[in-house]
Amino acid sequence: MASTPQFAEFVVEQINSSDHVTAKKMFGEYTLYWDGKPFALVCDNKLYIKPTIAGRAFLSEVTEAAPYPGAKPSFLIEEQLEDREWLTNLARLTVAELPEPKPRTKKQHGA
Repeated sequence: MASTPQFAEFVVEQINSSDHVTAKKMFGEYTLYWDGKPFALVCDNKLYIKPTIAGRAFLSEVTEAAPYPGAKPSFLIEEQLEDREWLTNLARLTVAELPEPKPRTKKQHGA
């Protein structure tokens, strides 16, 4: 089941108190970016945040689940979705620990 645009928008609004977060639709689901750095997925109308040491320390109880079959487990965030400040803090801690995305290389067309 694909995520609804309304749920993805809700999650972005909850985290996006400082206009850093955007969502990009991919294969019926959404990748969330903080200033261009991917840090979370919205799949089946659920929020999955990439696991980090800081994120694990911040969470009082960790629930990990794969956002889709074959994916690495991520932190599944359910009960705290309504807590904007808590969610933004978790996102900020996560993004600070994640590596910068690799620069995309341009494909060569015909040689």
